[in-house]
Amino acid sequence: MNRKILIVGAGIGGLTAALALQRRGFEVEVYEQADHLGDIGAGLQLSPNAVKVLGALGLSAGLDAIGVEPEGKTIRLWNSGETWPLFDLGGVSRDRYGAPYLMIHRGDLQGLLVDAVRRQHPDAIRLGARFDAMEPSDDTVTLHFEDGRRATGSLGVGADGVHSRLRSVLFGSDKPAFTGCMAWRGVIPAARLSPHLRDPIGTNWVGPGRHVIQYPLRRGELVNFVGVVERDDWTVETWTARGTREECAQDFDGWHADVQELIGNLDRPFKWALLGREPMTRWSSGRATLLGDACHPMLPFMAQGAAMAIEDGIVLARCLAADTDLAAALARYENARIDRTTRVVRAAARNRDLFHDSRLADALDAQRYVDRNWAEDQVKARYEWLFAYDPVDGPI
Repeated sequence: MNRKILIVGAGIGGLTAALALQRRGFEVEVYEQADHLGDIGAGLQLSPNAVKVLGALGLSAGLDAIGVEPEGKTIRLWNSGETWPLFDLGGVSRDRYGAPYLMIHRGDLQGLLVDAVRRQHPDAIRLGARFDAMEPSDDTVTLHFEDGRRATGSLGVGADGVHSRLRSVLFGSDKPAFTGCMAWRGVIPAARLSPHLRDPIGTNWVGPGRHVIQYPLRRGELVNFVGVVERDDWTVETWTARGTREECAQDFDGWHADVQELIGNLDRPFKWALLGREPMTRWSSGRATLLGDACHPMLPFMAQGAAMAIEDGIVLARCLAADTDLAAALARYENARIDRTTRVVRAAARNRDLFHDSRLADALDAQRYVDRNWAEDQVKARYEWLFAYDPVDGPI
């Protein structure tokens, strides 16, 4: 295996893989279809399993400068606002898992990774390159792009997201199914909000048929908003469809005044349909493999989509560095990742029912429901295995 790796997609997973490979001596070229890399997306929650990877790649100081380290996360009831602790964070996360839990703007994290990759090689990222086809040979693979460009290396990596073109080339079209849910997202300038809505904590609002997530971004200057509602009249799977504050507020009619305040101060609300996909049992074929949303897209109910892509990136780099036989390295990569990511996909799907249960409509039932399902032992069972995993030094 020669040491030139071609990555399709300059998202969080692709850039993490690029940086991890560069730091292990590989030559890396990243091909991104966008003409420029800007401040796109909204908030991400990075649990310690992901932050540990970024720290190992030399990004700790940069993360501290652009992220928020919350004091904890809470559960709040949709109509009364009654509050329960979900888990403590801050120093607790550092002590227990060896890394902080961070809340960060996706565009800020992408920018941090772009700068780090370009410090290793200024021309590593090629923009305006829409992947079209792949031409394998015995010892190389050539990627073809719509503008006529070609690139040849030893391995092609599809990090091109939920609508991955490289996945389609390798395995054919996927078969997503509408979940019956759509999501609202947006960011809010924190200065617009009441002081208690700017607290350095994450909040999961739970209610019958819908839920809301809020948390701080950019040193507390912004608040991220995600609202998921069971609706069947919006089935477009895109992050760029604009909605209105009025439509969003109607979807959460009757919810607590704090939720309505968040919605009323959204800068630009966007909406997208949530589609589910069965986990793939195979990610690699010949001289190509996949990572992140290209191979294990998941519903946003575990806050682990970016974390799993980050884990994939470093584990792939570790496997390629550990085994000079490409087929063996890719088999090791899949064996290290598929069971874990499949478990996360399944857990995220289950959380929809947990957050939306009809028992939350009744005040007394709601209290009992939250007391039972967010008891310490239940929370630990849902999250400990996630946060304690070590993709940097753990077995592969």
